[in-house]
Amino acid sequence: MKSTIEIQDFQQFNKLEFLAKQVVEGFITGLHKSPFHGFSVEFAEHRLYNKGEPTRHIDWKLYARTEKLFVKRYEEETNLRSQILIDTSSSMLFPYGKKFSQNKLSFSALISAALIYLLNKQRDAVGLTLFSDHIELHTEARLSSVHGKRLYAELGRLLNREEYALKKNTTISEVLHNIAEQIHKRSLIIIFSDMIAGTNVEDIFSALQHLRHNKHEVILFHVVDKSLELDFNFQNRPYKFVDLESGKSIKLNPNDVRELFRQQSSSAFEELKLKCAQYKIDFVEADIKGDFREVLVPYMLKRQKLH
Repeated sequence: MKSTIEIQDFQQFNKLEFLAKQVVEGFITGLHKSPFHGFSVEFAEHRLYNKGEPTRHIDWKLYARTEKLFVKRYEEETNLRSQILIDTSSSMLFPYGKKFSQNKLSFSALISAALIYLLNKQRDAVGLTLFSDHIELHTEARLSSVHGKRLYAELGRLLNREEYALKKNTTISEVLHNIAEQIHKRSLIIIFSDMIAGTNVEDIFSALQHLRHNKHEVILFHVVDKSLELDFNFQNRPYKFVDLESGKSIKLNPNDVRELFRQQSSSAFEELKLKCAQYKIDFVEADIKGDFREVLVPYMLKRQKLH
């Protein structure tokens, strides 16, 4: 399923969980038609009975069908702890337009909802953090249907805001240091950000190193509109470009600066990848006009390595 899902669908269904389920089911179906055939996506509601355990939780109906002993899983049981971090700064509103436009923020929210659906189905505890120049929301990782619905509701509110604040900066390094101090159990940290920040790049990677030092695994999804932000594919006519975080603007013809822009954006992109490799952080380019599988497959590969 492509990321061309219309964000207007949120108005029709008003249930982010439904869209998340559609994305995940399309993804799972696609796995069986791809080189990932046989890829493990376990949606276990039971686990094998271990000899010596109490027998009161054995599912005897399942035993009658399979002649194997399985124990029902309960809410407190979890395989993995994950924390999803979403950058909500103004630059994530690109391409800036109407309320339900497909921008970097709406892409991040929808794919996060899909990940939450996957995590819940795999009995993994998940928490959500929204941040800009401060932490706007932080929930601890939990595994329960009530908690899952709260996360969908928070993402839904993020998408359905009547107005978005412009000139809202990001302080990624400060936020990541705070998260590193707040999450005490080893977790998988999943970050959605365009990595456009006023702070020094070294400061950001110092914070990422803090997470790694605390034994967390980290996946950074670099959210971009590849066609416009990296390839600079604008028409040959004058444009007014506005920095959504600072409000500064400039008028120019893209043809006059395209090659220079591509060189500089490519250089910055490669530096980011190199730094992530240096700190053993999984780096994934998440093109908002690409296929959702480009995000879900790296997550599944990472999860399998952690088991």
